[in-house]
Amino acid sequence: MQIRHFVFSLTLSSLLTASAFAAPGAQDRVYTADQNTNTVSVINPATNRLLGQIKLGNQRPDVLSPLYKGEINVHGLGFSPDHKTLIAISNGSNSVAFIDTATNKVKGITYIGRSPHEGFFTADGREVWAVVRGENYISVIDPVTFKEKKRIETTAGPGMVQFLPNGKLAFVVSSFNPVVDVIDMKSHKVIKHIKVVSPFSPFLQFTPDFKEMWMTHKDAGKVTRIDTASLEVKGVIDTGFITNHLAFAKTAAGTRAYVTIGGENVVKVYTTDAMPTLVATIPTGALPHGIWTSDDGTRLYVGLENGDAVDVIDSASNKVIARVPVGQAPQALVYVSNAVPHGDGITNLVPRANSEPINIALKPAAGEAKGFVVARNLGVVDSLEVSLFKLRPQTVYSVYVTGQATPVASFKTNPMGMANGTAIGPMRAVSNSLNDKAATASRILVMEGDVAVDPQKAVLSSVQ
Repeated sequence: MQIRHFVFSLTLSSLLTASAFAAPGAQDRVYTADQNTNTVSVINPATNRLLGQIKLGNQRPDVLSPLYKGEINVHGLGFSPDHKTLIAISNGSNSVAFIDTATNKVKGITYIGRSPHEGFFTADGREVWAVVRGENYISVIDPVTFKEKKRIETTAGPGMVQFLPNGKLAFVVSSFNPVVDVIDMKSHKVIKHIKVVSPFSPFLQFTPDFKEMWMTHKDAGKVTRIDTASLEVKGVIDTGFITNHLAFAKTAAGTRAYVTIGGENVVKVYTTDAMPTLVATIPTGALPHGIWTSDDGTRLYVGLENGDAVDVIDSASNKVIARVPVGQAPQALVYVSNAVPHGDGITNLVPRANSEPINIALKPAAGEAKGFVVARNLGVVDSLEVSLFKLRPQTVYSVYVTGQATPVASFKTNPMGMANGTAIGPMRAVSNSLNDKAATASRILVMEGDVAVDPQKAVLSSVQ
């Protein structure tokens, strides 16, 4: 994806040579969009050290105040072709923040439509296209004036947009419909709808030669490959439970695709030939989400949504070689080379304030049900984030901690048998007891319906 940003000044052939790239350097940066703390974490990839955070808002539950002014749910990231501007998309406050990479200072904020998800600069750097996932259009923003210029109608629920380097076509995946929109960039019109296997795609990426576009299907655990010349689906890969983002790296063994599989806590590595094959499975921390490659292809950086950290993968050995702490619930992640041409680049950064999360796996008593819980400290209160999958659709499930007669929280599953929610309150004692290896009596139990808590009848329970 980085190659795309240089095409305005270099030929494509020169970009595809190894000599065009340098190894991770002190002036490069890795950024994560931290959804719970509403920060952007800033990492020096030369040292794999967190330099600090750009504070765009307060962490939960401060955002619930009617007087709150900051950004909410910092989620998506993109950067300009000259690497001087980072954009951060917040889907809770419907905003796009423009950040100077050299000073870490917010230059401007554009407020757009309901629940934007991702945004990227066009290859010439003259526009930012932000998908408005809660509606049916792309907001086109002037990155100099920070004003919305126009709206491009799409299929409802656009999830992400990316561009071919020749400036002719844009590809838009959807979060609500099983279709990819292909947009003619000159007319700003959708010229083709490509049908795909499922309705929920959060991410797309081009192969380094731009001959294919790969997209993830988070709901179905698949990756679809689309030929960018014929605009037809070339194939579908079964990747795994909670397939999030993907990235490509040019290695000595050939170009490889790295796919984050959140439900398995791994990154899977595939060949990119006519029939992609799985060549490696790399264990990571909790719930890998965003991923990006260094310009030289030697490193991949993986945001851990439930681990509040970034794992660094060496592409030669396909092993995690470092872990860097970041903000809470990192979502998108980008690598920006030469983001800070001079100096240490730590101005306007604040220290990391969040503590480490507690992750708890839930196992079914029978069947294919799945679930996990992450407990986090939010300052004066705590949160218990619960994710449940493959349960009975449209059914209420209650979450208990053994020894407590009342549930910590209750959730109703959607038509696919999934439920996600967060309980906020004074739960530190609960979290600590669950994390205490000696306190074997403390367990999380998930009960179906309105039955009384009973470990023998629990649908899901934490592993002791």
